[in-house]
Parts: sequence; structure tokens; C-alpha cells
Amino acid sequence: MGRSGDASAAAAAAAAAANGDVLMLEAPPDALARPWTTPSNAETIDALPYIDEDYGHRAVKDEVDRLVEEEMRRSSKKPSDFLKELPPVPKLKFQNNPMLAREYERVVAGRPPMPFDSSRYSIDMVPPHRRDDQNLWKQTLQKNQRLLQYEVVRLENLDLMSKHGADVWIKHNRQLEGFLARLQKLASEQNEQIETVNRERKYHQQNTAYELNALCREGLEVGNHYGEWSFAALTSQRVSLYLY
Repeated sequence: MGRSGDASAAAAAAAAAANGDVLMLEAPPDALARPWTTPSNAETIDALPYIDEDYGHRAVKDEVDRLVEEEMRRSSKKPSDFLKELPPVPKLKFQNNPMLAREYERVVAGRPPMPFDSSRYSIDMVPPHRRDDQNLWKQTLQKNQRLLQYEVVRLENLDLMSKHGADVWIKHNRQLEGFLARLQKLASEQNEQIETVNRERKYHQQNTAYELNALCREGLEVGNHYGEWSFAALTSQRVSLYLY
């Protein structure tokens, strides 16, 4: 378009913005609250995707690819550097849960997990050389009685599960289905709002395209007239100098 076309397009965009028309893809309002997402040297996105046709031309695409490759060659950033702009991850201290703290330290250190101790669930027998120890007999009997009680409770739970487990799972699945339906409704509403915004942008951009094209033609005509006037003035000046 040239400088006059760019100026005309900028003027039309400013006038449309003053009228409340949405003509450019803007950052969300909460982006300013997160400065790490908008670097100071970031460029403003001012593309009009519904009416800009330059990006469909092969020559423009090749030029864009060339500029991107050139910028990547000149950039000193590495892929690992892009995360440095994010805020630091908070450290987990687990002050109120020492067990989680020990497990977290184990995972960070790369140590294997501790094997499950099943000795407390095995029935103990008094060794032959201590069968005269009454205290040991009492301790062994108490432990085995506890294990027996655990097994009784376990059988009761299995019996309850066999009677009511299916109904509980059906109720749980219905709750999950209701939760899924609510999420799908929210997603559908969001998609409808996005579609509405995109349709409004397309409508405004396509309607404004006529004004932009008219301003571009007007700018070109003014430039041509200016060139003709400048040439005529220069010619008249030379003729005047030649005559006098």
C-alpha cells in the first residue's frame, strides 16, 4: 500500500476504534496483571485477519519466513531460556506434614520407595525356645486377636460392598455425569461467546474494508496529484528561469 496507504489504514482504524468497532486482535484485560506474559519489547498485534490478503501471497510468506529465520539466527536465547521469564515456582516445605516432607525429599533425591511392610498382618507363633514366656504368649495372642478382628471387619466390608456397592457406583457415576454435563454446558457457552466475538470482528472488518480501500485509493490519488503538481511547479520554475 505504501506510506499513504498505511496512514489511511491507521486513520480508519483509529476512527473505527473511536466508534467502538473491534478491528484488531487485542490482549486480554488480565494480561497487564502478568508482566511476564507481555515483554517490554513485544510488538502490538494489529492484524486484520478477515480482510488482510497479503499473507496468502507466496512472496509475502517467503519474506516472513526469511525474517523469522534471520531473527532466530540472531537471537541469543535458547529453548531453556524461555521459562526464565516466568515467576519462580514456590518451594514446598510441608511444615504441617512431615510424612509428605520425607516422601518429597525421597522423590527429589531419586531414591526408590520403601517396600510395604506386611509383617504386621502376619500371624506370629511363639518360638519353641520361649514357650515358657507368659508375657510373650500374651503379646502374641493379643496381636493375633487384632488380626482376627481386622479380618472380621474386612469380611463385613466385603459383604456390604457386595450388597450395596453396585448402587453406590451407579450413584457416583450419575454425579460424574451431572458434573460432565455442567462442564459441557459451560464449554458450549464459552464457544458460543467466542463464535459471537469472531463473527462481530469479521462483520466489522469486512464493513470497514470498503472504507480502508477507499482511503487507500484516495491516498494514492492525492500522492499522484501531488507528484503531478510538483512536476508542473518544477517545470514552470524552469521555464520561468529560461525566459528570464
